Amino acid sequence: MALIQLDEQQVRTWSRAQKDQWWHANVFRGDMPQLTIRSGVTGFLLGGALAATGLYIAGKTGITIGVGLTSVILAFAMFRILHGSGLATDYTILENNCTQSIATAAGYVVTPLTSSFAAYMLVTGKIVPWWQMVVWMIVVSIVGVLLAFPMKRRFINDEQLPFPEGRACGVVLDALYTGAAAAGMFKAKLLGWTALLTGLYQMIVSDGWMKLVQFKILQMDRWAGLKEAWHFSERLDAYYYAAAAKSSLWIPKILGTDIRQLGLRLTLDAAMLGVGGLMGIAVATSCLLGAFVNFVVLAPIMIQAGDIVPRVTATGAVIPINRAEIVNQWSLWWGVTMMVVGSLVSLLARPELFRSAWRSLKGGQKKEGEDVLADIELPLWMSWVGVPVFSLLGAWVSHEFFGVPWLLALVSLPLIFVLTIICTNSMALTSWTPTGALSKITQFTMGAIDRTNPASNLIPAGMTGEIAANAANLLSDIKPGYMLGAKPRQQAIGHVIGLFAGSLACVPLYFLLFLPPDANGVRSTATIVSEQFAMPAALQWKGVADLITKGLTSLPPSAIVSMVVAAAAAVAIEVAKIVTKGRFPLSAVSIGLGVVLPPEATFAMWVGALVFWWAGRRNPTPGTKGHTFWVEGCEPICAGLISGAALVGIGNAIVNVLLG
Repeated sequence: MALIQLDEQQVRTWSRAQKDQWWHANVFRGDMPQLTIRSGVTGFLLGGALAATGLYIAGKTGITIGVGLTSVILAFAMFRILHGSGLATDYTILENNCTQSIATAAGYVVTPLTSSFAAYMLVTGKIVPWWQMVVWMIVVSIVGVLLAFPMKRRFINDEQLPFPEGRACGVVLDALYTGAAAAGMFKAKLLGWTALLTGLYQMIVSDGWMKLVQFKILQMDRWAGLKEAWHFSERLDAYYYAAAAKSSLWIPKILGTDIRQLGLRLTLDAAMLGVGGLMGIAVATSCLLGAFVNFVVLAPIMIQAGDIVPRVTATGAVIPINRAEIVNQWSLWWGVTMMVVGSLVSLLARPELFRSAWRSLKGGQKKEGEDVLADIELPLWMSWVGVPVFSLLGAWVSHEFFGVPWLLALVSLPLIFVLTIICTNSMALTSWTPTGALSKITQFTMGAIDRTNPASNLIPAGMTGEIAANAANLLSDIKPGYMLGAKPRQQAIGHVIGLFAGSLACVPLYFLLFLPPDANGVRSTATIVSEQFAMPAALQWKGVADLITKGLTSLPPSAIVSMVVAAAAAVAIEVAKIVTKGRFPLSAVSIGLGVVLPPEATFAMWVGALVFWWAGRRNPTPGTKGHTFWVEGCEPICAGLISGAALVGIGNAIVNVLLG
């Protein structure tokens, strides 16, 4: 059926009981299958796979990608094909929505792995056991689920807030099942072919896959005398430098520093092209600007001034200047300042979020009548009992696993509710959750109480940020279910299934990708940040924790000056965006992100964004082939680039472990 909704006057004047009665009579789909075995299993498997790709991309870029629409398209296409071949009955629209609910929850749950958890391990040098990661993530995320459903009655049932990202997912689902199935299959094919071609390219540039093919399958070491497996280099400039070493060709330098030490390389990373296409030209250009200012201008000057130098380890080994050393020794401070100040100014520039949050905390509900949704909504008693119980359980595991003092663990709990209300209002109005800024509030608050223990600010901040973001994101995910007439209680169960799917899929993968054992089977936190995985989100969290623990006096004077300038620039940029109503093309947060990302990644993201921006400008007319392919197909193409590269890249890591 076509989507229907209340008009503005009805939203403003009707009581929630009237709105619930209208929804039950006009939208609710009764006994249509929703959380079935096949939708649960499909969501669990898709959620695990898509969460794994999200972990891979977050490790590279610090950006958490949404998987809702991707899971919708994949589930729709898979069961449409099975239905056509007679192997299964067609998926109902509510089963499809349930699948994307599970997959989306799986994607959200893994965020701490590349932020607070990784920062905690970098600061302390301690590796968190896998089972502690799983327990902490699930306990904390369940608090988010239990908080989300009482707020659903306020923000979705009563106030009918838009939740733009969730609404878009509902519109796509409705279109697929009410006449736009051909368009859905086209997007699915676009995603599939892009992922296949990207996967083939990623296989060619992967050492593990090429060893498997050339040595184990083709046995070229026996009949062709091959000593080492060949694979195409993803870093295109490697071929030039190899020729330069043989022929004494020119090696580019900036103020005497080899540009390779600065991280200025030319690479063809398919996943970064897809990330750039999704982020858009404005954000990608801001990232590129941050990388240019830092690695082309400031880093060479600081190296020449002696503020960035080769470092000697405790064992006497010399670590030469490289991109990671540049970031850790100097650049991190002004980059983190740009991100924190920019996100805080952006948050404070939205006073309506705080006004809405205050109204929500005060209550002010209209007089209610009989609850016609009592049998399908998640019972409120489960939240009233579950939130305190799981919050205390979260405080306990934070104390037992990470040594967070009981007092600080308990003090952080009230912040959860305030930050969740703010996050939810933001998601409802803008599809943006200010998790980074809000988590820093907790981090600085806890750090002011206890400066000596990094866990005292990292873990509580990770807990409050994860709960707030999880509740807000899940409400955005509940929105399409409300639009389509789904049973909220079954959506809640689906969300919990997704939490287990994401945790169980990604925690073992985390150890494989970021904490691989050495030749002696020993794992080290030194491998968390690498040339392949920059871990920018973790570096931001670590930078704040270090600043809290060590204070400004531990930094070089030039770093402190850079932080002051960065803070002023961030304020100016965000004020310019406010004054121009968003038309100012730069973002302070994105500029700061460009500082901690590898320059080659920011350039690849910018190229991807440029391609889709240019194609969109060339094909502005809906209905044309170019517009259908490049504009309407932007998300499937980008999802294909990301998933193809990520899944084959993950497979490459597994193959390397198996082949030794």
